[in-house]
Amino acid sequence: MDRAGPGHGAVHALFQQRYAGDDALLRLAGLRFAQEGLAAETYADTPDELDRLLPYVPPHSRLPTVHLNRGLNMLREQDRGVVEEFAARFAGRLSGMVVHDHADMGEQTQRSVAALRELDRRIAHWPGAPQVFVEYAAGLEPGWFAELAEQLKDADRISCCIDVGHVGIRQASARFARDHPGLSLRSLSPADERLPGLAADVQDAVASVVQDVQDMTRAIGRLGKHLHFHLHDGHPLVGGLSDHFTFLKRLPVPFSHEGRQSLDMMYGPAGLAAITATAAEACGLDRVSFTLEIHQVEGRLPLGDAEGLFRHWQDVTNAERMNYWLSVFAQNAMLVDAGIPGVNPAAVMPGSPGSP
Repeated sequence: MDRAGPGHGAVHALFQQRYAGDDALLRLAGLRFAQEGLAAETYADTPDELDRLLPYVPPHSRLPTVHLNRGLNMLREQDRGVVEEFAARFAGRLSGMVVHDHADMGEQTQRSVAALRELDRRIAHWPGAPQVFVEYAAGLEPGWFAELAEQLKDADRISCCIDVGHVGIRQASARFARDHPGLSLRSLSPADERLPGLAADVQDAVASVVQDVQDMTRAIGRLGKHLHFHLHDGHPLVGGLSDHFTFLKRLPVPFSHEGRQSLDMMYGPAGLAAITATAAEACGLDRVSFTLEIHQVEGRLPLGDAEGLFRHWQDVTNAERMNYWLSVFAQNAMLVDAGIPGVNPAAVMPGSPGSP
C-alpha cells in the first residue's frame, strides 16, 4: 500500500548517504524506500548536490522534499535568491523546500511577512514550483509562529513545518522553569544527584508537550494550507542534541522512577499517534505530510536481500549500519500509519528491511 495513496497523508523519511562508502548506500536507501512505500526528504546546500541525490530516489506519488541549509534566513534577499534558484531548477521535481525560522524573525515579524510574501511572488513565476515550508526551529514563542502562519495564509506557496522536537524541547523547558524559577531543565542530566527528587516535575513538563504540538497544529491547520511535520522524539535531559531519536526509545537513568530505571521520552508511540491523528483531523489527509527526521541511531542489520549491492565491498560494516538506520525508519513509519485514520499498518508494512 502506498503511504501517499488516495486519502492518506504522505510519510517521508530522510534520504541520504549517512555513512562513508560509495553510491551502493544510496541504492540501498532506494531499495528500502521502495519496499516500504516511503517518500523522500533530502538535505542539500546546493542545487548540484540535490541533482546528484534525486536519481537514487525511487518513484513515489509524493514528490521529494528538500531541507535547505539551516543558515538560510528569509530576511536576507540573497538567501531568498537561493530558495528561488532551487524552485526554478526543480519545478515539477520537488513537492516542498524546508527553511528554518530564525530568532531575528521574531523581532521583525512584519518584515518577515513581507520577505516571505515577496518570495511567494518570485516562486510564482515557475510553474510547478515546490512549496516553501518555514520550520519552527529557533525556539520562539509558539504563538508567534502561529501568528506568522496566519499572516501568510494568502501566500499560496508559503506554508509551515512543525518540528515536534523543537516545539517539545522549548515548551518542556519553559514549563519546568515556571515551576522552578532559577533552575534550567537543560542544566540537569540523568546523572545529576538532584534529578531523583525532581523527576516527577520533569516528567510532568515533558508529558505536557503533546498538547502544545496539537494546539499549534490546530491553529495552523485551520488555515487550509498544506502543513508539513518533522517527526522525531527526544528529552530535555539529553546532553548535546536532545532530540532526533526514534519514538521507540526510553531515557536510561541510574535510579528507579515509577518502577523503571528509565524515563518516558517526550512523545513515544502514543504521543506520536495523537499528533498524527490531530494533523489528519485539522488539515485533511490531502494537506498534510510527515518526515521522519531521525538521526541518533546506531546498530547493524544484516543486508539480506540487498547483499548483491555490496559484492564489491570487502567490509560491509557501514552497509549494515545504513541498513539498520533504514529499518528504524520502517518501524517508525508503522507508528505514523497507526495514527492516520483508515490506514492499516499491517497492510502497509508486512516485514522489516532485511527480512526474508
